[in-house]
Amino acid sequence: MSTSTPEAVKKLLENMQTDLRSLSMECKKKFPPVKEAAESGIVKIKTIAARNTDILASLKENSSEVVQPFLMGCGTKEPKITQLCLAAVQRLMTHEVVSEAAAGNIINMLWQLMENGLEELKLLQTVLVLLTTNTVVHDEILSKAIVLCFRLHFTKDNITNNTAAATVRQVVTVVFERMVAEDERFKGIVEQPTPVQGNTNRRSVSTLRPSAKDAYMLFQDLCQLVNADAPYWLVGMTEMTRTFGLELLESVLNDFPGVFLQHQEFSFLLKERVCPLVIKLFSPNIKFRQGSSSAASPAPVEKPYFPICMRLLRVVSVLIKHFYSLLVTECEIFLSLLVKFLDGEKPQWLRAVAVESVHRLCVQPHLLRSFCQSYDMKQHSTKVFRDIVNALGSFIQSLFIVPNTGNPAATNAPAGGSGSGAQAAAQGGPGAGGQGGSLITQAAFEYRGTWIPLMTVSVQGSAKATYLEMLDKVEPPSIPEGYAMSVAFSALLDLVRGITSMIERELAKEEEEVAVRREANPDQNAQAEPEAHLVWEEMVSACWCGLLAALSLLLDASTDETATESILKAELTMASLCGRLGLVTPRDAFITAICKASLPPHYALTVLSSNATNLNNKAYSIQGQTVQIISPSSESHQQVVAVGQPLTVQPQGTVVLTAKNIQCMRTLLNLAHCHGAVLGTSWQLVLATLQHLVWILGLKPGVGGALKPGRAVEGPSTVLTTAVMTDLPFISNILSRLFESSQYLDDVSLHHLINALCSLSLEAMEMAYGTNKEPSLFAVAKLLETGLVNMDRIEILWRPLTGHLLEVCQHPNARMREWGAEAVTALIKAGLAYKHNPPLAQNLRLQLLLLNPLKELSNVLHADIRQKQLESVLQILQSQGDSLGPGWPLVLGVIGAIRNDQGESLIRTAFQCLQLVVTDFLPTMPCMCLQIVVDVASSFGLQNQELNISLTSIGLLWNISDYFFQRGEAITQDLEREEAALQKQAREKGEPLNRPFHPAPPFDCLWLCLYAKLGQLCVDPRPAVRKSAGQTMFSTIAAHGTLLQQSTWHIVVWKVLFHLLDCVRKSSTTADKEKIESGGGNILIHHSRDTAEKQWAETWVLTLAGVARIFNTRRYLLQQLGDFFKAWEVLLDHIQSAALSKNNEVSLAALKSFQEILQIGTPVKDSAMPTEALALAVMGVPPVLIDPLSASGPGRHLLRSDSMLERLTRYNGAELQAPPQGEDSALEDAALWWSAWNTWYRTGTDSTRPPSGGTGTDRPSFVPSQPFLTALVQIVPALYQHIETGFSMEDLRKLGVILHGAVSIPISSDASPFILPSYTEAVLTSLQEAVLTALDVLQKAICVGPESLQVMYPAIFEQLLLFVEFSCKPPQYGKLETKHVANAKYNQAEWVALNYVPFAERSLEVVVDQYHKTACHKAVINEKVLQNIIKTLRMPLGLKYACPSESTWKLAVSSLLKVLSIGLPVARQHASSGMFETMWPELANAFEDFLFTKSTPPDNVSIQEFQKNEAIDVEVVQLISTEILPFANFIPKDFVGQIMTMLNKGSIHSQSSSFTEAEIDVRMREEFSKVCFETLLQFSFSNKVSTPQEGYISRMALSVLLKRSQDVLRRYVDDERLSGRCPLPRQQVTEIIFVLKAISTLMDSLKKTQPENVDGTTWAQVIALYPTLVECITCSSSEVSSALKEALGPFKDFMQPPVSRVQNGES
Repeated sequence: MSTSTPEAVKKLLENMQTDLRSLSMECKKKFPPVKEAAESGIVKIKTIAARNTDILASLKENSSEVVQPFLMGCGTKEPKITQLCLAAVQRLMTHEVVSEAAAGNIINMLWQLMENGLEELKLLQTVLVLLTTNTVVHDEILSKAIVLCFRLHFTKDNITNNTAAATVRQVVTVVFERMVAEDERFKGIVEQPTPVQGNTNRRSVSTLRPSAKDAYMLFQDLCQLVNADAPYWLVGMTEMTRTFGLELLESVLNDFPGVFLQHQEFSFLLKERVCPLVIKLFSPNIKFRQGSSSAASPAPVEKPYFPICMRLLRVVSVLIKHFYSLLVTECEIFLSLLVKFLDGEKPQWLRAVAVESVHRLCVQPHLLRSFCQSYDMKQHSTKVFRDIVNALGSFIQSLFIVPNTGNPAATNAPAGGSGSGAQAAAQGGPGAGGQGGSLITQAAFEYRGTWIPLMTVSVQGSAKATYLEMLDKVEPPSIPEGYAMSVAFSALLDLVRGITSMIERELAKEEEEVAVRREANPDQNAQAEPEAHLVWEEMVSACWCGLLAALSLLLDASTDETATESILKAELTMASLCGRLGLVTPRDAFITAICKASLPPHYALTVLSSNATNLNNKAYSIQGQTVQIISPSSESHQQVVAVGQPLTVQPQGTVVLTAKNIQCMRTLLNLAHCHGAVLGTSWQLVLATLQHLVWILGLKPGVGGALKPGRAVEGPSTVLTTAVMTDLPFISNILSRLFESSQYLDDVSLHHLINALCSLSLEAMEMAYGTNKEPSLFAVAKLLETGLVNMDRIEILWRPLTGHLLEVCQHPNARMREWGAEAVTALIKAGLAYKHNPPLAQNLRLQLLLLNPLKELSNVLHADIRQKQLESVLQILQSQGDSLGPGWPLVLGVIGAIRNDQGESLIRTAFQCLQLVVTDFLPTMPCMCLQIVVDVASSFGLQNQELNISLTSIGLLWNISDYFFQRGEAITQDLEREEAALQKQAREKGEPLNRPFHPAPPFDCLWLCLYAKLGQLCVDPRPAVRKSAGQTMFSTIAAHGTLLQQSTWHIVVWKVLFHLLDCVRKSSTTADKEKIESGGGNILIHHSRDTAEKQWAETWVLTLAGVARIFNTRRYLLQQLGDFFKAWEVLLDHIQSAALSKNNEVSLAALKSFQEILQIGTPVKDSAMPTEALALAVMGVPPVLIDPLSASGPGRHLLRSDSMLERLTRYNGAELQAPPQGEDSALEDAALWWSAWNTWYRTGTDSTRPPSGGTGTDRPSFVPSQPFLTALVQIVPALYQHIETGFSMEDLRKLGVILHGAVSIPISSDASPFILPSYTEAVLTSLQEAVLTALDVLQKAICVGPESLQVMYPAIFEQLLLFVEFSCKPPQYGKLETKHVANAKYNQAEWVALNYVPFAERSLEVVVDQYHKTACHKAVINEKVLQNIIKTLRMPLGLKYACPSESTWKLAVSSLLKVLSIGLPVARQHASSGMFETMWPELANAFEDFLFTKSTPPDNVSIQEFQKNEAIDVEVVQLISTEILPFANFIPKDFVGQIMTMLNKGSIHSQSSSFTEAEIDVRMREEFSKVCFETLLQFSFSNKVSTPQEGYISRMALSVLLKRSQDVLRRYVDDERLSGRCPLPRQQVTEIIFVLKAISTLMDSLKKTQPENVDGTTWAQVIALYPTLVECITCSSSEVSSALKEALGPFKDFMQPPVSRVQNGES
């Protein structure tokens, strides 16, 4: 409640009156004067209250009087009264009604009480109230009041002492507060600056205001007192302690720094009085060495050592904190002292308080920065800041190094410690292992046997001291073990935290400002001020070595997770700060420290040892040159959480990871994750370490490069505790996030990261050389991860990234390779799938850049890599195929980069890609790539690993050609656009356009490439491929050839088709004849394909057929090419060489092709080329279009611009027809046909020429087959039609030679069953049929031809007659020994002659038939054809039964009869001309040979057969009787004579000696004899005899016959008589029977004849027979008897009486 309200005033007055009353009451007995004064006081108060409105003011005016009674009361020295008075005075004071004078009086009174030692506490209270309630007390009064308090401080009473001390402190504060308030009041008033005082006058305070002056005097005297000098102002001081003085100084300096900074006078005091004082007081401590003692303190207290030192340090702390700017030099001294106090030789307590003081500095980063600016950055100045940090470091190290012994491993605790090190270790022992269940491990540091516990000394960031606050302690306290360490540790951490946060704040602020400035005017390159940077850099440079040494040591020694965490955080923030400031060395050093701590102790990691900075502390340095199994360092107290393999070239046992290693690893991850941007080149360190850790922990990369816990492949398996197992996913997650966050790095940092990963990977590659051990895939996996998250700026890192990964792909270690490939392909796939801006379709360069590594992979020789590459191509096609655009050439290049040494699976995968391309993507790719597709598809055809793929790829080529056909229009347009662009480029460069098949239009070139590739496949070493390719090629040319321009056809013919024929011919002729056992696997090969030669033969056949078909179907188109004739010749040449090849299959096919090009098959016009029409119909094109060129006439070229539709409409009405035949074309055609004839002739000649030389035993090199020869001959008719106009005799002769040759060729015995009929059947072979057909065609042609042709008739007869001869004399083929087919069954001959009989017989029939038609022809007569026929027939007729076939002679006879029936009249007609002179003897001989053959009939001829044969003989004789003898006068006499002789002979000599008895009557050829005889007789008695000579001949013959009969009969009668009972020989009996029959025949003839025609002699001879006949009656043979009866019978007709008038005499 306020003291000035009316109520308060009223209360005050009441209280005062009450007090006064009480006082008067108390004093009324002993002290009357006091009583009176009290009573008058009451009156006074009442009066004042009554008179004045402002009661308080008037009270104050009269305060001296008001106070007087109370002062008097105090003077009584009565405790009760004194207390009452003091209470009353205090009440007045609190209401501020005490004037200056009154106050002086009060203080004087109090002084007296003090001197009397009365009411000391009340005194202090009163003084305090007086000084705090108002400012009336000044100058001497004030000083007196203060001295009073001091005096009370030094009483014997403890309570009084303490209260007084507190009061002094408060009073001192009040004095300075008054000054501050005064300054505040005068703040606005500008004062005249007073001249600066000289340093001499210490008391020049005239310039100060009242309160300030008091303060000044007080502070000056405090300094005097502490310095043990007499005070100037505080008069009356009796004693004083330094400790108290220092405390007061400290509180003033600490609480009122402004006073000293604002007033020069005070600053002067600081510099001149305080600092020297402090330095002076410090001196004993500086000189002190542990163990020596000193009594340098002037104070009366016995042992001032610890208290003063501690207070001095507090003062120093304050001075440094507040007045650093005033006292630069002095602070340098203080700080140096402070650093010295940390020395190991100083007492423990001194080091403890010193370290506390240092800690106080460490929490003030701005102060530290000032040190750095003021000292470290100045020349010739102590590097204070650096020294402080280094001192802290050394201090920490010194705590680990135990003194007093030479042996560093000794475990005594440092002096002043709380026990020996051994005890400490024992305390920490059980807990430190981390295994003791319920024991809580104490946080501690342990290094080389020294164990130092860690205490919680202060809250982070505040330096709460323990020993600096021990103001009550006089003795130096005992410092617990670990305390100093704990403080130093906190100091280090606070130092790091302070500096880094300060600098980072300022950096951030600066960056903000720069950004703002940049926005304001973007043109200027806003720069930060360099000064600030210099300071920061200096601070870091100064402190990093010391910090690193200390932190690394602590990290190594730390056994507590929290402590470790703090240390790591400090190292991490330092590393990050150094990075931000661009200080590479310190950054790398801190990172190296973290890295080393992450790895097992002494782990040899070259990156770290080379980067390890040579730190200033030698006691701590890790030289991990070799990996040891468990290091003997301080790690034994660490919990082992993992055992793994070190990542080294040589396996070296295992290494262990502790929990701390893992903790460090997490820090490292954190560093990389949050501060990646500032790591720069130290990425190398970080990543190398992580790689090793990942390896030891057995993390293996998974999809996308993320690391997953995996098993090590070899060596003792990694052992992980559950603790670390649960951590692993977290670690692997952070690892991934670390690389994910690379997307936030700037380009430069990103490049650092990539470079670091690359060099790591290179090391891993080095290490993996020559071993099949699992390599470290960390780098590769992380390169992949980094690439994947930085897709948006992939261009900047693509080349280094993929360049390196491609190297990895070539590594000999399979696992390494596999990951390289995985990474490259994953990146490419991701790159293509990523939504780039601008899209890939518009950024061609980027697309090619992305696809390029895919292409580069083709150069890798390892199959697994290629497999991966191709699989990814397949995936790319499936996902991005539609948008590849300009990337197609690259992709196709990859698919096509197959080699035969790559194995099947690769080729299979590549082929899948190709199939996908061909089925799905042809329409989406640029047309210029189509040619590449063709090339790639053909390369699959040519690979020799997988036959099925080769075959399928040929199918693909067919699909591609279909696509070309269907999309022809669009492709043409695209290609022409492309072409125009290329030509323009070429012109600009001045080079010719370099494109295969150049002058042809681009679309045609596409086709030509396709054909050329198919052409290559047609000569592939594998037959199946050749076959398939050939079929495809010819089909495509047939189906789509219409699209080509005429000029292109020229290339197709010469460069594609003929080139192919050449190659095939060459390969076929040189092919190997060795037998191929099997076709790979278990495939059996048919015997017709079991040598390379046979397989090539098939190819040759196909190719030739294909080309011929094209020539056939495209004849009209090709004829319009300029050099068709030349092409025709070449084709014929090929056909000829094929026909003459020593391979039946080829030669036969060649002839088929020959037939085809001669259009022997169905003529083109009738069936519009069936195969092609079919192909087109399938595609929906009407057949009309098949050969559009034919309709446009020979002169007009089709222009390419015609669209398909136009063509359809244009040719819809056009029939397929030959171009109109002009003169020229007729001539040209003739030339073509004659060329064909010459080819045929050469082929025929060569193939039918018999082998020369050698004996029959040598197997001929080659004998043409029957089908071949048949085909050869079948060509003749068709060919002849075209050349008949110029066909000459010479040509006919040539033809004859070939036909003869062809028929003469035998068959190999193994083929005979298929060609020959069984020999009993009389059938012609097809060859023989063909030969006859050919001759028939010729003959028909001659028949209808002009006169000039008909001279060829004889030649044809000649040819046919040659064939007729074959019936008896099979032709020879060279000297080849042939067996007749009949024997071939038993004696396996090599060659079998054909059964020529049917052929000869057919030929004979033809001859007869022809002769029938041409007998009267002049040429036939002139050339003696009839004679030749007869001459030829003589042979079979003569042989008769000896003929190979019975049918032959029968046919010969019937033919002869037919021919003679036509020919004889002609011969008679021309008898005069002599043309037939020579014929007659031939004919006579023929009859002779036939009728009286030398051959005997075979034994097994039946009687019926014999009778038939006899009938034939009879026919001949009848012919003679009807056709020859009646015209004897036109016939040469000799001939008639011969005939007669013959008849004569026939009528008698006819028996054959070989018959059995039973058959005798039949076998005697009785019928024949009879006819002969009859004919003979008929002509003997003929009256038509033209010349006497003829009659004579017949009579002669008759007489001979009769004479002979007479002889036979006589001889028989004689023999019969002689023989007695014995029968005569069979022969003789037969003969006699025959003679008897002849006689009976003669008698018949005579009866029929005109009597005048019979000669008298004849009659005589006949009659003379009668007696002989009668004589025969006695014979014993019944047969003879019956014959005799028949002979005698006719005589009765002549037994008449003779008529006298006719006298028969000789004429």
